[in-house]
Amino acid sequence: MRRKDALNQAAYRTRLIRAAGVIALAGNLILTAVKIFLAHKSSSLAVLGDGIDSLTDVLIAAVTLVISGIISKPGDREHPWGHGRAETVATMVLAFIIFLAGSELCISAAKRIIARETITEVSAAAVWASVISICGKVLLTFSQYFLGKKAKSDLVLANAQNMRSDIVLSAAILTGISLARIFRRPVLDPVTAIIAGLWVIKNAVELFKDLNMELMDGNTDSSLYKKIFNAVKSVPGVENPHRARIRKLGASYDISLDIEVPPDMTVYDAHEKAEQVEEAIRKSILDVYDVMIHIEPENSSAHQRKEEFGLSPGNMEE
Repeated sequence: MRRKDALNQAAYRTRLIRAAGVIALAGNLILTAVKIFLAHKSSSLAVLGDGIDSLTDVLIAAVTLVISGIISKPGDREHPWGHGRAETVATMVLAFIIFLAGSELCISAAKRIIARETITEVSAAAVWASVISICGKVLLTFSQYFLGKKAKSDLVLANAQNMRSDIVLSAAILTGISLARIFRRPVLDPVTAIIAGLWVIKNAVELFKDLNMELMDGNTDSSLYKKIFNAVKSVPGVENPHRARIRKLGASYDISLDIEVPPDMTVYDAHEKAEQVEEAIRKSILDVYDVMIHIEPENSSAHQRKEEFGLSPGNMEE
């Protein structure tokens, strides 16, 4: 039954990720077409740059659709843990795209300041392009966050973060070209763009740090370990949970730990206790991919060599 429920959950998650990809693809295609057309009408390089940024979002949405098909594949001989990490790898690529977009914005703005290129007039088409971009990106951001949270997809949530950065980019372009005209200070346009670019870079770095933790099989959520130890406590006849480890596979958790049972317990009964512990863990933590439990006789860990990996309740109190 658990296997069937897991497959149904995976299929539902895949549908949500695909829906997010389709919405992002269609929305960004429309925004790209509108902004490039209005950039041509207004002769605004800033608006053209915003349109090119939306074109990168179209590529990102296409990647999301491709990845949704990969992560839905079951485990095979080459990938016994499934294909969930494909989402992590794709999200890492997305983080670099966001970083490059922010860096390019800063470099372009700096070149404009050095070359003393100025904008002296703001056309209605340029203003409308920025306003449409902001409104469209707000709608897309909300849709991506909603679907990303529901699917628990780092890739979709990263795309939502990228779109939020695009809102700042469009707002900076609108503010910069408007202030440059109102106060007759053309340098405000590239200065505002640099600030927006640095904010985009910050988001990319934070996203990269989170993904690096996952790729290194790290975990910063101590509450998950506490849930594991409490689940073990709820099973009578089981003692001393230790060497507990958690790693993420896409949106799921792979868990392993050691437990101790009375030394005179039969293999069959010890196996039943391990099954009960696994069931208790699955009830405490959602989206568990697998639980690997190693059974030891009671008090045996005191005579074993010290192993520098895994956590125990004592580690959590330090």
